[in-house]
Amino acid sequence: MSQVWPYLPARAVNITSLVEFDRLAAEALASHRARGKNWRVHRVDLRERDTVLKSLDLSEALFIDCQYSSQGQQIVQATGGLCMSSGSELPFETGARDLYSADELYSGIRTQTYEHVPDAKIYAYSQQHVAVNGNSDDSALSKTLHDHHIGQALVSAVYEGMFQDTPIIGVMGGHAMNRGTVEYARAVELGRMITRAGYAVATGGGPGAMEAANAGAWLADYEPEDITTALRMLAEAPDAIHQRTGWARTALMVKERFPSQRQSLGVPTWFYGHEPPNLFATGIAKFFTNSIREAILLEQSNGGLVVLPGAAGTVQEIFQDACENYYATGARVVPMVLIGKDYWTKDLPAWPLLQALAKERVMEQKIALVDTAEEAMAFIESMTTLRRRTRHPQGS
Repeated sequence: MSQVWPYLPARAVNITSLVEFDRLAAEALASHRARGKNWRVHRVDLRERDTVLKSLDLSEALFIDCQYSSQGQQIVQATGGLCMSSGSELPFETGARDLYSADELYSGIRTQTYEHVPDAKIYAYSQQHVAVNGNSDDSALSKTLHDHHIGQALVSAVYEGMFQDTPIIGVMGGHAMNRGTVEYARAVELGRMITRAGYAVATGGGPGAMEAANAGAWLADYEPEDITTALRMLAEAPDAIHQRTGWARTALMVKERFPSQRQSLGVPTWFYGHEPPNLFATGIAKFFTNSIREAILLEQSNGGLVVLPGAAGTVQEIFQDACENYYATGARVVPMVLIGKDYWTKDLPAWPLLQALAKERVMEQKIALVDTAEEAMAFIESMTTLRRRTRHPQGS
């Protein structure tokens, strides 16, 4: 078994020579999208490739220790790519720790661009320092230790900390939902409603629908006119991938203008490190291993799951949770609500399959398809919240 997994995306395109770069760039430019999806370009001299770089969509690409012309780095970043130095020192802790905060992951963002903050440095390190061809890599153990302690910190927050008295509702949805859209505003209102109803919002911790739900939790105590102002401020930098620095700074400005004591959870991953974590979650459990992150997020959503429109990742979350509910005994089934009747029956028809799975099982009465946040909350509140398992003290 390859020792690269799970720290390097299995379908990442690793480019280590100019010949490889030119071949793959030619293939991309011959397609209708010209996209460098999941490219990891390592130590390639790109000083003569400005024209090619300008023509590619590099929004999910990472360039590590490459060489550029005087304009090359700006060209890559303008299309959403990240230009990083791998570094040699371990940029994260491997011992016991608390959850991350936005201030920790984005330290320095007020005066420096995103690629200089800890979140970006950890991502670059995770992509460069991997085991290759079966050879061991000490960084693999470091990442495993990190994820173990972050998982412990999350469990402590749920059972003993900020979420101990609050049922958690998971909000799932796509990262591509930009600020300034009607859909984003509706997701903010959903997060606000969940929080005001006495639940805690938990999301995948990224941009788009995830950020909107966490922002709604942050703004839960503000009046509608304040929400409108906050949304207008955020819309100044709507795109998390192409405007990472401005996107983060506008979130900071909103948080400073509208301070909050509300708590919400974000559970992002450096596996999808091109998607920056949002700054509105007050507790951030960021993992290297995506499978652990997905499982623990769904596991802790004991109050229910609300699913906004998304793509493949969101569909995966629907059926990962549906599988748990399918085999669960009655008391362990958690309600799930899909928002967007047309979307989930026509655009991505997950609802008919979900209904078919649920037929004549306990979960049949605990799934719903609605069009509004109000309907979603009414359904969730009609259910009995799943009681968390008792956490026994160590050694008992």
